[in-house]
Amino acid sequence: MPRTPVAIKLEKEWRCLMLEIRPNCELCDCNLPPHSLDAMICSYECTYCAECVRDTLQNVCPTCGGGFSQRPIRPIRAEGGQTNLGLLNRPAGKQRYHSKWSREQIEAVVKRLKDTPPQQR
Repeated sequence: MPRTPVAIKLEKEWRCLMLEIRPNCELCDCNLPPHSLDAMICSYECTYCAECVRDTLQNVCPTCGGGFSQRPIRPIRAEGGQTNLGLLNRPAGKQRYHSKWSREQIEAVVKRLKDTPPQQR
């Protein structure tokens, strides 16, 4: 069945609303597959592994200064009648990201913000 212009527009808007599910830690570059329980994200989807968030970043995103939450798991297939959802239909991102911040810059922002809870930053 051909896609209509409305369906194409809705698909583009849908893509903008869902998480990219980035494939790696932006600091140590370890792999973070879509099912990883170690993937942590800030509200802008900067993605780091749990070890870097805990040991290096101390729950401070070097980009926005916010805290981190565990990245949700996108299921493989849709349930509940949603035929266009799940990793099979909405795959995880493949582009690898790397922090643009130097270790010195990261240390400075972490030092300044680590003792302030994320909700007060």
